[in-house]
Amino acid sequence: MKKLHFPIIVEIDEDGYYIVSCPVFSGCHSYGKTIEEALENIKEAIELCIEEEKTENVNKFVGFRELEIEVNA
Repeated sequence: MKKLHFPIIVEIDEDGYYIVSCPVFSGCHSYGKTIEEALENIKEAIELCIEEEKTENVNKFVGFRELEIEVNA
């Protein structure tokens, strides 16, 4: 069986929930009360996305960059 690796973006919302996204698939998001729960949920979401699309046709993840922007606070 082939193993695939996917990037995951993790954020925390205003209620303290972990919001997780996989940028390789459009609309592939989930959440959880704990990071472990959120990661299990995104794993299920990714598996569903894989069933819907051929893995050759998914977005190619290039990398992560952080951008600094000055704002008036």
